[in-house]
Amino acid sequence: MTSHLPFLDMRKPEFSTRSEQVLNAREAYWCARTPYGLAVLRHAQVGQLLRHKSLRQGSHAWPDTMGLEGSFAHFWKRSIISTEGEQHKRLRQLAIPALSPDYIESLRPKFSDMAEALVKEIATEGECEFMLEFSEIFAGQAICILLGLPLDDWHKIASDASDLGLAMGVNCKTYEPQFNAACDRLMALSEKLIKKVRDGDDTKSYVARLISQYDELGMDDHQALLDMIVISIFGGVDTTRSQLGIAMALFIQHPEQWQILRKKPDLAPQAVEELIRAWPTTTWATREAVTDFEFEGVTVKQGEILHMLVHASARDPAICEDPTFDITAKRKIHFGFGGGAHHCLGALVARTDIACALVALTKHIRTIHYNGEAEWLPDSGNTSALRLPLRFT
Repeated sequence: MTSHLPFLDMRKPEFSTRSEQVLNAREAYWCARTPYGLAVLRHAQVGQLLRHKSLRQGSHAWPDTMGLEGSFAHFWKRSIISTEGEQHKRLRQLAIPALSPDYIESLRPKFSDMAEALVKEIATEGECEFMLEFSEIFAGQAICILLGLPLDDWHKIASDASDLGLAMGVNCKTYEPQFNAACDRLMALSEKLIKKVRDGDDTKSYVARLISQYDELGMDDHQALLDMIVISIFGGVDTTRSQLGIAMALFIQHPEQWQILRKKPDLAPQAVEELIRAWPTTTWATREAVTDFEFEGVTVKQGEILHMLVHASARDPAICEDPTFDITAKRKIHFGFGGGAHHCLGALVARTDIACALVALTKHIRTIHYNGEAEWLPDSGNTSALRLPLRFT
């Protein structure tokens, strides 16, 4: 029975995972009831449940939960996000060597140069619509570097990746034709990238490294290879684009932190962690019970969905005495990139390119302010600024 638990109505467009309602529920109990299953609110329980043997990745059920149909739903349910067991392990064996730390570190100078060029353009103007004129371009060009494509191809890739992100919000059904069409285009692009490698015209990109590992493992699942490239594009663009917009909003709210980063650019990696802890673009990680089990006074039934609320758990008073946004503070691990067997494969790429962008931004921009009203997706599911007008000095 869960009737004694607090209730959070995640269906409402105005629902926020950062709201007082969520914080009050966390104070009352370690979890809460929602229309989509249980919300897990405290750090210790999130950490344990992300690795619990009676739970599987729950996002596989998202298309069915939201009534989604078509190419995106099919792709999502067969991708590494949704698979388990040996199939999931094999897909990770495919991707992990392709995204090795030394390879990602080798891309840092390119990420930095790209960020510098973009920042100089917007800083000269003194104002911009940040999502359109910096964040989306930077994220799109970063994935072009990863894929071995010309930087000029950023627009179509970033646009399609952003459209896929619309599938992950609570109002996703509204955008179904849009993200299905984007999914189809990204599959077609992936076919071209694979052909480019097979023809010997690409030997160094992430796709080339992926195919090398694919051959070494003796894999024979072309669709799995396509899906891996698409999920990499989606995660790579959407996470970076969205988290950079959120970063600007947080630094506007806390201008003293911007000045600290300007003086101490070496804090950029720590600033990235604090940004994700304070306001993550992916607001929850999801798990599904594969059997009935008891956990800390709650009976979880087979098939029940548990949502690990990243923001609430990261600011849990049990591990975070002062929840104020502070890039100099040493914090316990957050779960913005998930955890356990489904920890995000591209986490190091996101950490690296976002840090490069922040260093370039703080180097050339003294202060940032809003230059009009910002527009946001709902502060749940995958959240992001839709429009972020800024002015600078």
